Amino acid sequence: MRSWKSLASAGALALLLAGCALVHEQAPGELVVRGARLIPAVEGATLELALDCRLSGPMSDALDRGIPLTFKVDVQVDATPIRRRIELRYFPLSRRYLLRDPDSGRVLRSYAASAALLDGLRVLHLPLDGETLRRAAGQARVRVGLERAALPGPLRLPALFEPAWHLRSAEYAWAIGAG
Repeated sequence: MRSWKSLASAGALALLLAGCALVHEQAPGELVVRGARLIPAVEGATLELALDCRLSGPMSDALDRGIPLTFKVDVQVDATPIRRRIELRYFPLSRRYLLRDPDSGRVLRSYAASAALLDGLRVLHLPLDGETLRRAAGQARVRVGLERAALPGPLRLPALFEPAWHLRSAEYAWAIGAG
């Protein structure tokens, strides 16, 4: 019985060391918010985001195999926190890459190539609800990041430890009305 425990411990240690070796070989992706502004609308506002997104190798591979990548968009307008989500997804049968709103299921845009999908993030319009947003004044902040909890179960543990799955922008702040 004791030999099985030590064998299991040795196996677990070997897997951990192999995983650590993989961590150092994979380059992380990059996500940068280049600009943001709120556009007042009749009901709420529209958040216009300019994102530069470069996926890491494992994220690109997952996307190309049909695994959706969900990004959370955390916005703070004055003292009002707002969270939106966007999903990048590939459908192999139709050979289309989609930019979707996972909460409503609405397709925002469709692309024939992953490069076009990522390029489409350079100008992104997200509707935001709320009467307070129409009258907002002052400071706004936004941060965008990969929602690792939305990944399928087998990918969650590697995504927790591997830098290749850590994709989060720095906070971008602007004065409302200044763009």
